[in-house]
Parts: sequence; C-alpha cells; structure tokens
Amino acid sequence: MSVTQDGDKSGSVPGRSQHNTGIPPGPLTRRLLRGPRPESVPALVGTACTLVGLMDIATGVFPRFRHSRMHAFAEVLPGALGPLSAALSISAGVLLLLLAHGLKRRKRRAWRAAVVLLPGGAVAQFGYRHSLLGTLLPLILLALLLRHRREFAALPDPHSRWKALANFFLMGAGSIGLGLIIVSVHPHRTVGNPSLAERLEHVLYGLFGLDGPIDYRGVVSGTVGDSLGALGLLTALTTGYLAFRPEHPAARLTEDDERRLRALLARHGGRDSLGHFALRRDKGVVFSPSGKAAVCYRVVSGVMLASGDPIGDVEAWPGAIERFMDEAKAHSWTPAVMGCGETGGEVWTRETGLDALELGDEAVVDVPDFSLHGRAMRNVRQMVKRIERAGYETRVRRVRDLSAGELARIRGAAGDWRGTDTERGFSMALGRIGDPADGDSVIATAHKPGEDATGPYGDLKAVLHFVPWGTDGMSLDLMRRDRSADPGMNELLIVAALHAAPALGVARISLNFAMFRSALARGERLGAGPVLRGWRKLLVFLSRWFQIESLYRFNAKFQPRWEPRFVVFRSPGELPRIGLAAMRAEGFVTLALPRPLRRLTRDRHPRPCAHDTAGPPDHEIRTA
Repeated sequence: MSVTQDGDKSGSVPGRSQHNTGIPPGPLTRRLLRGPRPESVPALVGTACTLVGLMDIATGVFPRFRHSRMHAFAEVLPGALGPLSAALSISAGVLLLLLAHGLKRRKRRAWRAAVVLLPGGAVAQFGYRHSLLGTLLPLILLALLLRHRREFAALPDPHSRWKALANFFLMGAGSIGLGLIIVSVHPHRTVGNPSLAERLEHVLYGLFGLDGPIDYRGVVSGTVGDSLGALGLLTALTTGYLAFRPEHPAARLTEDDERRLRALLARHGGRDSLGHFALRRDKGVVFSPSGKAAVCYRVVSGVMLASGDPIGDVEAWPGAIERFMDEAKAHSWTPAVMGCGETGGEVWTRETGLDALELGDEAVVDVPDFSLHGRAMRNVRQMVKRIERAGYETRVRRVRDLSAGELARIRGAAGDWRGTDTERGFSMALGRIGDPADGDSVIATAHKPGEDATGPYGDLKAVLHFVPWGTDGMSLDLMRRDRSADPGMNELLIVAALHAAPALGVARISLNFAMFRSALARGERLGAGPVLRGWRKLLVFLSRWFQIESLYRFNAKFQPRWEPRFVVFRSPGELPRIGLAAMRAEGFVTLALPRPLRRLTRDRHPRPCAHDTAGPPDHEIRTA
C-alpha cells in the first residue's frame, strides 16, 4: 500500500495520466506550431534563398558536387531541380541570389517574384524527381510568404535607366567569371589543353549561344553550352527588365518645395548653420502635417540620409521626423542623420528611439570677438601680411551685387580649380554658385592685379563662397584657389570676410567641420590615457587619406568656438553601411559610369558646382 501511496506522491493523479491528450503542449511545441515571428520572416526567407542559390550554382557547376552527400541534401531544397540540366540549376541559383537581398529588405516586388519561383521549383521537383521533400520545402517557404505577406510591403527604391547599364556590366563580368569556372572544371573530358585565351573565347561565344573552340567528350559539351547560354540569357533578361520597368526617379526638390523651404528658413533659418544647405536641388523633402517643419534627405544605397537639424519651428519637428520615419519604413530604407546639432539630436533620439554618436565639431567664429592681435593669432597675422605685401587684394560682396560676367568667371574658375573629377558635397555644401535665388550669399575673392590678367579668369586667384545663416550669419560653402597662387589664400579670404562682416550685417561665421575634433584635442593633452592616445594616432594615420587632423588645425587658427555635431542611427551594426552611404553622398566614394559615358550624360544632367575636399589645408572646405 505504501508503494501505491508513494506512487501517488510522485505525481500520479487519478484521471490524469501521462497519456491524457488534454495535457497542454510544452513551450517548444507551441513555438513550432506558432512558427517564426512575423518580423523575422523576411530575414529567414532571404537567408534561405541565399544558401539555396549558392548550392544550386555549385550543383550545376562542379561535377563532383552532384555526386556528393551535400548534393543529396541540396536536391531537396527549394530551387534545386534534380535531374534537370545544370543550366537550369545555375539559372535558379543566380535568380535566388538576386532575389534574396530584396526579400531581406521586405521588397514587395521580391515577394511577388518568390511567390512565382517557389511553386515552380516545387512542381519541377515533383514532376522530374518525384521528391516529396523537394516538393514540400518550397511550399513551406511559400506558405510563410503568403501568411506574412504584410511584412513585404516596401516600395521600390529610386532608380533610373542607368541601373540597367550597371547590371549589364556587373552581370556580364559575373557571367564571364562563372563561365570560366564552368569551362575549366571538366579537365578529364576536355579535348587537348586549351589556353586561357581559348577558354575565354569559348565563354564569350557560349554566352551568345554559339559553339566555341573547345571540344568535350560525352554529354559535357551540351552541359557546358547550355550553362553558358543560360548565363547569357539571364544577363539579357535582367538588363532588359531594368531598362523597361517603370522608372522611379530619385527625389528632387520641386519649385514648390523650394519655395516652402525658403519661407521656413526666412522665419527659422538662424537656428542651424546648415539650414541653407537643405536647398540643394538633389535632395528630397518631407514636411510635417502642419507644414511648419521639414526634413531634407537623400537616399544612397538603401540609406535615407538626412542632414543637419530639421528646418522650421522646433515645436513642429516631431511631425516632420515622424513623416521621415514613415517614408523610410515604407521603402525599407535605413534611417540616419548626418551632422545634426545637439538640440536636433535630442529631438531625433527622443521621438524615434534612435541613438546618437558625436561625429565632430563645427568651427564658429563670433565676428565681434575676432581680432588678429595677440600671440594666438600670430601665425595667421604674419601669413596675411605677407600675402598682402605680395600684391594680393580681396573683395567681399553679396552675390546680387556681382555682374553676370563676373559670376560666370567665378563659376568657371571654381570648376576648373576643383581637385577631382567628382563633385563633392551633401550635408554642408549648396552645390551651386550665383543662382539668382541665392542673392544673399557672399563671395570673397582674391586678386593679383597686373599678373596674368589676360588669362581666362583675369587676375582672380581664389574664391570663397558663403551661404546665409539666418539674418545675421553666414556659413562657409566652398574654398577654391588657383594652384599657382601663393599659399595662404584661404586664410587671407577668411580674414577678409571677417573684417567685412559688420558692413554686411553678419555677426557670426560658420567655418569648416572637423571630424573627431575632440578626440584629437584630448589625445594630445598631458595625461591622456593609452586608449585616447591610440585613437588619436589612428586618426592621424587616417589623415594621410582623409582631411581629419589638417582640417582641425586649419580651423583652430581662427580661435573659434566649437559646436558638436552628431550622427543619428538605429543600431551600431548599421554604422558601417551608413558611413559608406555618407561617403558616397559627400563624393569621397564614387560608383560612377565610365568616363566616356559620363561625357554623354553631362549635357543631359548638368552637374552642380560643389566643392572639393582634396588637397592641402589651402583647399580645405566644410564637409561632414
């Protein structure tokens, strides 16, 4: 009896045995029945398509892979078409790889393509291989896509017809590389010992569906030919699709957008020195519901980059920020802000839950406090006096006070004196000089009368362009100088602008932006720790390619006050992508068309007159 009672104590309750089907399922069972979380489905399906695409390509390319244990596993995955030709396996693999990124980004068009491709793979598995698993697995992924279709609602990215040309070159290069592998992986079935040139010729012929100079024994010749033909067909189809699909051009400021932004700047433009740069016409804009605030942006590589603080009334900033985030979510773009101020960073992080990181400092000089006297200004004072003794003169005027001929000469000089082929600027550059709508902008020029006055630009030797910063300030846009001019042109013109500022009604001037300025300053102080000293050494090393330390030193000459600027981001893992997008937007990293094609498009899309950040401190400009 005691045994029975002990058994009862162990949990044997009358009427509730372990075989009772009324026992609720455990956490693992409930998790499997519920399936993956909806927000994780795009990444899950996209990763599955990537792995399957790689396996399909390996299945079609490498003969030994098709007879390995891995091949037996790959045959039951979606997209692997079993006994069908290697050409179809390679085609499916390439298409799945192209599709995977769009699925991870929740793109609606990628979802539609996957919904068509996965049933096709299931039908092929059932019809040709009669594989139950090969039929079920694509259907399971299809069910996930259909069940969570609302997760794939992202609209298409802005694009143009030039993406078709880019696809042609990239897909063509990839097809040639993969084709060389296909041609070379059958050494025992190849007749003779063809050279690399012959293999390349065979690939090029095969991409167009023609027979090349290489012969194979057995059925390998047909496999290689069909595979190369499939690659060529994929290149042609994807290029044709990109060329003829409906165009979604990148956002641009319309005349109405610019008019509304100028009205906001007239009332609130004194709050942020970067406000006027929102008028770049290669930016898009979203307004708050009340129309009292706006956020300007550009989309680069799937990153929605805003610059500076929102424009307009601070009370209306949350509405504009919400519209910005809604637009980023609708297109599955990564939201980010470059170079916002402290107030802007606080509002961004509070309203969106994003994080902020100090990016650097902006140098601002208060005109009433500026003087060339004193030991701290000795170097600048001596340089300016030396240049003046060499016969240089300066002129500081509003753009509206210059004649059309002089403006044209200044624009031409600024373009020719640019140090690179690429126009640079996004967050701290206007991208134009002398526009009639920018009559309040200020141009400072350096001249050397009597020298080379017959040249294309006369005696003009250097140019500085400032844009308005509210009613009592101006913000440096670009610096350009003739490379044959004496060093110190920029120092001369900055001092000239500071001396002329009171007559122009200007009380503050924003100069260049210095990245990681605080780290450089703290790292050189007595008592700096090893981590800070190491970080400073890395920044000094990087200054060989990017103007980090030199720009800080140049700004510090004028004894400015430093205003911190921040980058706002969603997660630390997105910072590399945001950094690359920002470098592309600023023009440091260029993915341009070949030079002959750029010449063909130059007349159709005139380039803005922006600034250049290359060169020594004499060529420094403000840039984030």
